[in-house]
Amino acid sequence: MRNLIPAILLFLLTGGVAAAEDIAPEHIIDATTGDWDKDGKTDMAMLVGPKEQGDDIAIYIYLRDKDHDLLKLVTTAPAKVWGNASLDGMFGQDPAIKGMPNGSIAVHSENSGVGRDRWDQTLTLAYRNGAFVVAGYTYNYYDTLDPDHNGSCDYNVLTGKVTKDGKDSKADPKTIKIEDWDDQVGQTGCGIKQD
Repeated sequence: MRNLIPAILLFLLTGGVAAAEDIAPEHIIDATTGDWDKDGKTDMAMLVGPKEQGDDIAIYIYLRDKDHDLLKLVTTAPAKVWGNASLDGMFGQDPAIKGMPNGSIAVHSENSGVGRDRWDQTLTLAYRNGAFVVAGYTYNYYDTLDPDHNGSCDYNVLTGKVTKDGKDSKADPKTIKIEDWDDQVGQTGCGIKQD
């Protein structure tokens, strides 16, 4: 039994390292920095393309370690962002990630170049109680053939405040970690029905 404990520890330690090493440099689509946890140190967030073509893009969030001036992976949210994962993708479908001055993270996706249904979406991530949660969901859409089929919505997920097409309303406030987020939550909060 005594010999088994070091073997288990080695397996667990190398398993964690292997998971982080699975990020191929050519799969990094976008990255940003900011102070997510308000400790005065620069943190990082990345969008990473999938291993398999056709899968959605992952979000990786790193915080600066308290004891060492190194980045530590704290959140992995696979398959959260739709869009191009390579340079030869379609025009108008490039995702982006951006650090905001208030310490939140904006994750943008869009379809502005293909088909009649055009849209753009922004998830606003915030660090709350030791986790990254979806604080906001912004969605705009229009139909290139039907000018009456369009709209916009800004949903503060944490408070439940919704502004849809310029009118304020209320939805249930929610605290949802980015790992557990589904865009349907935002669509439902905004009262948007997809055909």
